[in-house]
Amino acid sequence: MEEPEPIGEVPGPEPTDPPRPRRRGRTAALIAGAAVLGLVAGTCAGYLVQADREPTKLPSLSQPKLTQAKGEAPEPLSAARDRRVRTDGDLRKLLLKKPRGAKAADWLTGDDGWMDIAAYAETFNEPVGAFGELVSHEFRRAAVVGWEDDDSAVEIRLLQYRQEESGGAAERTVGGKYWADLEDGDSWVVPGTEDGMAYAYQDAESEPGYLPVYTAEALAWRGDIAMEIFVSGNRPISKKTIMSLAQRQMERL
Repeated sequence: MEEPEPIGEVPGPEPTDPPRPRRRGRTAALIAGAAVLGLVAGTCAGYLVQADREPTKLPSLSQPKLTQAKGEAPEPLSAARDRRVRTDGDLRKLLLKKPRGAKAADWLTGDDGWMDIAAYAETFNEPVGAFGELVSHEFRRAAVVGWEDDDSAVEIRLLQYRQEESGGAAERTVGGKYWADLEDGDSWVVPGTEDGMAYAYQDAESEPGYLPVYTAEALAWRGDIAMEIFVSGNRPISKKTIMSLAQRQMERL
């Protein structure tokens, strides 16, 4: 017969550290405490002073007459100056036009120039995770255009966010640049943008049975719109090519 185990404390799981709260700061705590003490002391003194005073006559309820400003009200901004008028319209009209002589791309993901949230999520390595992030970043809609010729292919996307609680456009650009910076290639700042960047990669992508493909991309944002440009070709993409596309597209925003 097995001997019974000695009675004592039953071993349990090792304790884990509780979640660490955000430190408020000693100065803020002292100021808050002084404010409370001052409020209590001031209230008591006020009651004592007011108890010894005669009632004060209330002032008249009438108010002085307010004069209305003269002159015409300022005219509303024109569509050329009011950026919101442009971006709230047909987003596809802000995309660069297909160059003369190029062929419209038939491989684009989307429908009639529009790309919904599910279609855009599918362009990521992990669509499920990307979909959730797009929802949390308040994705609104996306417009896409693409074309190709004998040497290269171009795809441009404009991604619009609601931006009621977060800066989705800027966050999308930052996320894209995070991965682009990990690649081996050259990069340049896109003029006229907050932190837009253009990249041209040195290493070609190759698969058995296919010619090597060189790629470049540009990422930038303005207001509630993030821009993505992708260029691929059978020879290295030049700085002039990707920078020209990026600058001309941003000018339209």
